[in-house]
Amino acid sequence: LQMDFESDPGFPFLGISREDKAKSLARPFDSKKNCWVPDSEEGFIAAEITATKGDQVTVVTTRGNELTFKKDEAQEMNPPKYDKTEDMANLTFLNEASVLSNLKERYSAMMIYTYSGLFCVVI
Repeated sequence: LQMDFESDPGFPFLGISREDKAKSLARPFDSKKNCWVPDSEEGFIAAEITATKGDQVTVVTTRGNELTFKKDEAQEMNPPKYDKTEDMANLTFLNEASVLSNLKERYSAMMIYTYSGLFCVVI
């Protein structure tokens, strides 16, 4: 017997639909340029590295602002295939910005349950 997991009544609170997964995978992504940078309003904001000089990086945020940070302030971003992942232990980069972004995305989509190997997070 093969069960269609998307028909489970609890699925919308845990898993991402095939359609949403396909949309995420279609989003442009460059692991060398996409990153998270500190933001006073959001905590962290997505950005793209446009220049590197010494220990400084210049980025353009998703709001269109060009900012310069120390390299170690820019956190690595996970590929789109991990958008709204239910198991954060699978994230390539398990950093503060990636975890917070994943929780925020899941909460805004009413996907209130997630887990990460050793702990369970309910928002």
